Amino acid sequence: MKKLLPILLLFSLLLAACSASEQSTNQNKEYKIGILLSDTGLGDESFNDSAFRGLEKARDELGILFDYKEAPDGNFEKPLEELVKENNDLVIGLGFSAQEALEKTAKKYPQQQFLLIDAVSELDNVVSLTFKEHEGSFLVGMLAAMTSKTDKLGFIGGVDVPVIHHFENGFIQGAKHFNPKIEILTEYTGTFGDAALGEKVAEKQIAAGADFIYPAAGFTGFGALKKAEEKGVLAGGVDSDQYFVAEKAVAASMVKNIDIAVFNLAKELTESGKIESSSYEWGLAENGVGLSEVRVISLTEEQKAALKKATEDIIDGKITVTAE
Repeated sequence: MKKLLPILLLFSLLLAACSASEQSTNQNKEYKIGILLSDTGLGDESFNDSAFRGLEKARDELGILFDYKEAPDGNFEKPLEELVKENNDLVIGLGFSAQEALEKTAKKYPQQQFLLIDAVSELDNVVSLTFKEHEGSFLVGMLAAMTSKTDKLGFIGGVDVPVIHHFENGFIQGAKHFNPKIEILTEYTGTFGDAALGEKVAEKQIAAGADFIYPAAGFTGFGALKKAEEKGVLAGGVDSDQYFVAEKAVAASMVKNIDIAVFNLAKELTESGKIESSSYEWGLAENGVGLSEVRVISLTEEQKAALKKATEDIIDGKITVTAE
């Protein structure tokens, strides 16, 4: 036994040295991340811009290099393959619409690590990141119901897909939590890229009595927010704080902290050499979603307390917000 002790001690020291060496190598390596933005591209003041901010922060604070591609023609495979061939350590596909192309590319390059945001993949080399948009939208729904004088609200969806239903369903549940008798007008436009169509739908809902418009529709939603401002009604932004899109209308935004998520995963990459978990789902408890600063309107202390309590109750599981 006495002879074994020095051997065990030596083995432990070797393991520690290897671990320290690996950590040092990870820290000294210059990591590269490539991202394919969703089809509306950079400058959407929402989904894409938020992810881009996360990579800029990772560049400034972690020293990563990053590149981005856009695919306005809907051909996602070509830019994804370009990002792989540029030897990026992580290739990100932003948005559910990239899933099919990303999975096809991931099968072709099994040694490449991918990150799919807003959809779930079963492939071993694809990390999935989704958000509980319904939890954040619940708070926007409460806020809308608190401010409504007509007891009618408008929800505008882009493409009719499950992730947009999360926004719609959370919004409805939050509004009815505060006022069970409130009415929500809902319409899907079929596109994330038509601001003029967003204006048209918002105008129709406002004419029908809606005095708060909540669009989860990308650039289409941009038009809806501008129309709400023009018509003198309130609105809720999505993904990023969209107050500056329509400063007289946007009372608050359902902030989807894609920038924080992207930065945190970039940090894990630089520290560990790879992203360990196969999937993440972030809601209020994980700071994945939340309500931005409330502007334009003044809430009573009672209303502020109601929003705070609802947030705490969702995190504690006392209120269950369903996505579907």
